[in-house]
Amino acid sequence: MARVRFTGPEPVTVPELGDRLVEPDDVVEVPDERYDGYVCQPGTWEPVEEPGTKAATAKKTAARPQKED
Repeated sequence: MARVRFTGPEPVTVPELGDRLVEPDDVVEVPDERYDGYVCQPGTWEPVEEPGTKAATAKKTAARPQKED
């Protein structure tokens, strides 16, 4: 999942995110395939973490328990 920051002046409800209320300066996760649809609106959304970035991958792998030998 990619991440974007909402830069609008007042809270908005985002139907695509399950009718989630997003406050100004909130960072939200969006589906990788929809990332461009958010960041193409620079007055409203700014990129935080692009789809498929190393940080997104690290976040997923960090949650896995490590095996003990």
